Amino acid sequence: MTSRKVYYSYSEYREDLKTLIEKIDQDFDAILGIARGGLSIAQMLGEYYDLREVYSINTIGYEDTQKNDTVEVFNIPELKESKKVLIVDDIVDSGDTLVEVLAVLNEKYPNITFVTASLFYKKTAKIAPNWYVKEPESWIKFFWSEDLRKR
Repeated sequence: MTSRKVYYSYSEYREDLKTLIEKIDQDFDAILGIARGGLSIAQMLGEYYDLREVYSINTIGYEDTQKNDTVEVFNIPELKESKKVLIVDDIVDSGDTLVEVLAVLNEKYPNITFVTASLFYKKTAKIAPNWYVKEPESWIKFFWSEDLRKR
């Protein structure tokens, strides 16, 4: 991945979510967004699938654009009523975050099936999501991180 940064707009995001929805070919009874990048995805998919069981889980794996040595996972939601949960995030970059989230959730909820989706996936990641839309070619400046800062 080069050091160049590419802006990712809301209109592109909306079209990519439609593509992601077309790819997801399994049912699930809850959606779990990895905060922060997966939160808007989880909310919009919850609306699309008419699911109120939309949750979030927190992780810290980056400080700005610098990757941390470890991924911290916290604020684990109560999922005992679920059978299959869709975990969503904006990007699977190294795969460290998704690996850690799945490890924590599988330990806490061994009887739940977890499936994963992201907008972006790097082929060099440790783990692949079940579904993704694009492979990034540079650092992505997501509209949700950029637009409110513009004056």
